[in-house]
Amino acid sequence: MALADVARLLTLAGLWGASFVFIRVVVPALGPMWLAFSRVALAFATLLALAALQRSIPPLRERWRDYLVVGTINSALPFGLYAFAEETLSASTAAILNATSPFFGALIAAVWLKEPLSARQLGGMALGVGGVAWLVGWHGEPLTSAVLAAILACLAAALCYGISSVYAKVRMGGVASASTALYSQLGAAVVLAPTLAAAPLPSSVSVLVAINMLALAVASTAYAYRLYFRLIANVGPTRALTVTFLIPLFGVLWGVLFLSEPLTPNMIFGGVLILAGTWLATRPSASPGAATSPAGAAGQTSSAAGPRTCVRSSR
Repeated sequence: MALADVARLLTLAGLWGASFVFIRVVVPALGPMWLAFSRVALAFATLLALAALQRSIPPLRERWRDYLVVGTINSALPFGLYAFAEETLSASTAAILNATSPFFGALIAAVWLKEPLSARQLGGMALGVGGVAWLVGWHGEPLTSAVLAAILACLAAALCYGISSVYAKVRMGGVASASTALYSQLGAAVVLAPTLAAAPLPSSVSVLVAINMLALAVASTAYAYRLYFRLIANVGPTRALTVTFLIPLFGVLWGVLFLSEPLTPNMIFGGVLILAGTWLATRPSASPGAATSPAGAAGQTSSAAGPRTCVRSSR
């Protein structure tokens, strides 16, 4: 991998890892629904502006239903769920749980696409589940109903990424990734807009909150998409998938540095188990011509053929 692509990979992982920190700062002020809507609306506006500057705005009408579905499952739902979760959980914990998305991608592909799970994949999933159990069972905070609901929300968001990756593989073949990135954010904004009527209107937004919101939408969503697509074009989807293993590391690092979150032994051990399980469950088969694993890049986000077209942003 060229040095420039290594730099892109590390930058992408840093941005997607930072998304959990941005959410943790913004969600107390905006609430989950306003945060999720603002994120996708600003990301869409940014991507649309870039497309207009490049005079390459793609057509919408032909695939609008697919864009709406992908936007709902890959952005609207997981963004809202992570925002809800981080009202209670630390950014570090949410980033670690996000690494389970490849497991769900593999499971959904096995059910939907009838792709058999190998013994190695099953072992990796078992290891990952053990990591989640360790992380949850020895959580630094009391396991109240609010904490449990937040953990389940993170896992539900990871499940959304697994579903969207397989949907994209089945339905979005041949669709330009830039088109999916642009219009999936529009679809997510359309889906989230009605929920704002039931969400409390933010009373005031500080400069710090506004800066973090812009960073989340523009850097960790719109710009991160562009980086990911460039990586796929340069090094291929398998190497680009390496970002899956780096996102939790950066998420924990930024949480410790900027939010003074504690780095506990259970987080380290649970995170290592989850990442090891992800590696086992998603690494390509050694046989020639084997298909890429259906697991996704977190976040994100986050699939095999799917995430090449539809990517998670964390976050």
